Amino acid sequence: MIQFNVLSGKMAGRPWVARHLPVRIGRAATCDLRLEEDGVWDQHAELSLSREDGFLLAVQAQTVLTVNNQPTQTARLRNGDLIQIGSVRLQFWLAPTRQRGLRLYEWFVWGLIAAISLLEVAVVYLLP
Repeated sequence: MIQFNVLSGKMAGRPWVARHLPVRIGRAATCDLRLEEDGVWDQHAELSLSREDGFLLAVQAQTVLTVNNQPTQTARLRNGDLIQIGSVRLQFWLAPTRQRGLRLYEWFVWGLIAAISLLEVAVVYLLP
């Protein structure tokens, strides 16, 4: 789905992948993405998905956050946006997709093709 590439702080260099939305960001134990660096509040921000606007990052009351070096209360995020929460810098990114295994379906289709081919050969030889 989405991921945050952590660019600074204790988790620097590690991607964090969101498994569900909304994602709560902050210092509290109830937050999905826990950041324990300076300047991060207990409930700092929340990332949600809106059908009309896409990914929205909303800042909780009285907290400060910048997106692409612009202070904001609510921001529509795009792939590659840089977010600064306190002393932590994050990069918003779409996570790589995983393809489901299709081996069973492939075997079924190839088996069906083989069965139809054998049926055609049988019909050609059995017709007078």
